Amino acid sequence: MAVNLQIPAESEVFPVAGVEIGITSAGIRKANHPDLTVFYLAKNTAVAGVFTTNRFRAAPVQVCEANLSSDTETRALVVNTGNANAATGEPGILAARLSCNELAKLLDLRPSQVLPFSTGVILEPLPVEKLVNSLPAAVENLGSNNWFAAAHSIMTTDTQPKIHSHQFKLGSTVTTITGISKGAGMIKPNMATMLGYVATDAGVAPELLKEMTRSIANLSFNRITVDGDTSTNDSFIIMATGQNGVYIDSVASPHYPVLYDALASAARDLAQKIVRDAEGATKFITVQVEEAATNAEAVKVAYAVAQSPLVKTAFYASDPNLGRILCAVGYAGIADLDTSTLRMWLGDVLVSVDGGRNPAYQEADGQRVMQEAEIVVRIALGRGTHSDTVYTCDFSHEYVTINADYRS
Repeated sequence: MAVNLQIPAESEVFPVAGVEIGITSAGIRKANHPDLTVFYLAKNTAVAGVFTTNRFRAAPVQVCEANLSSDTETRALVVNTGNANAATGEPGILAARLSCNELAKLLDLRPSQVLPFSTGVILEPLPVEKLVNSLPAAVENLGSNNWFAAAHSIMTTDTQPKIHSHQFKLGSTVTTITGISKGAGMIKPNMATMLGYVATDAGVAPELLKEMTRSIANLSFNRITVDGDTSTNDSFIIMATGQNGVYIDSVASPHYPVLYDALASAARDLAQKIVRDAEGATKFITVQVEEAATNAEAVKVAYAVAQSPLVKTAFYASDPNLGRILCAVGYAGIADLDTSTLRMWLGDVLVSVDGGRNPAYQEADGQRVMQEAEIVVRIALGRGTHSDTVYTCDFSHEYVTINADYRS
């Protein structure tokens, strides 16, 4: 059951001028289940992406990276669920390229203008014939109001769709940002997360959008963990169509910080929704580390706590066994950590000071916080001025059940 995951009504999801989406059922894993999604982008749309660092990078990830690095402008995306096309060798690469070739024919594009994405079971051949045969139906279904349906069509073990949409002003111009993401397990990204797509009708110079996308990923999709596993298929894409007439070509533009913050907010919301809908999750946990010597140090400590199975199972049990958190901080890899300077809070409760238990701490106070659905763990290292935050969830019996039955 998702933890306080807010899904906008379909009427609250704004179309993005310059983006059309088509959805159909290809029967890749399940019959009569929407599992094939096509994005068709207007000319001059800037597209940037970041991808998994897993060495078993899926075939579509490899093709995406190659096509994005070419001199052609990206005009379309093709996304399938039910099969990851990962650890599939050269046949997988050929299948990913074939999906690009066939969609390019239908849209009168070059194959290098198409980016492929897959998610689902690893180590199984992609039934590319089903995908290719269903592309005409997806193209026929293209429309500007299909974001809500697309959020559903890219789901795998997700129980809820992840959608973000809002409008704001860039100067006097109304600007739209809409995005979707999917993911519930195998989440501890390194450069992205499972699948995430964010679009705006503002225009951004391609090289600038690349920088923005990398930076925004590090504020959002690179700050979540469900189980500490980095997927083979993680991909995060930002599209800037330029259809509203605003064009940003430099960080010096007065519109840059406004658009950057809006895109970062959208990505952060989509990333957090993945954690809220994590496999078997019953609690949403924010781990804040402050007073670190460097930002990297803060992230290292936050992730050590956020992905500890012992910490996560304690949260599931609502057990204030908070020594597990201090243990994780201790093995995070800071060789010269002075534990006597460390302080730790659970919610509003000061638990630890001077390297030990706060004399005023009462377990009943910790128990009260542990019963809540949303919990903040705050750790002050006493080493500097840097801080960072990671979002995670608890581990439940249901997580094991879902993953034990995934291929059944």
